[in-house]
Amino acid sequence: MGERSERGERRDRGGREDREDKEFRSFYRRRVCKFCVEKIPLIDYKDIQTLRGFVTDRGKIIPRRISGTCASHQRELTTSIKRARNIAFLPFTEKG
Repeated sequence: MGERSERGERRDRGGREDREDKEFRSFYRRRVCKFCVEKIPLIDYKDIQTLRGFVTDRGKIIPRRISGTCASHQRELTTSIKRARNIAFLPFTEKG
């Protein structure tokens, strides 16, 4: 027990007390799924303008937590983007 008091108690490792003193960032609003709001039944791989909104300039697919799409539409969106890439509607990467 003597060693524990020299190293410090478990409570001394930055628990809840320390976090309450810090200022918290303002809460951000949860983004809603664009496809659910507009009631789009099918994400078409030929609709390049819609798909480009979910791809970065480097060619990466934007993740769900950033784009705000629901899980089912994100899966459908991913398959549509991959189909569009294979048919050469969308590039795999941008030149740069």
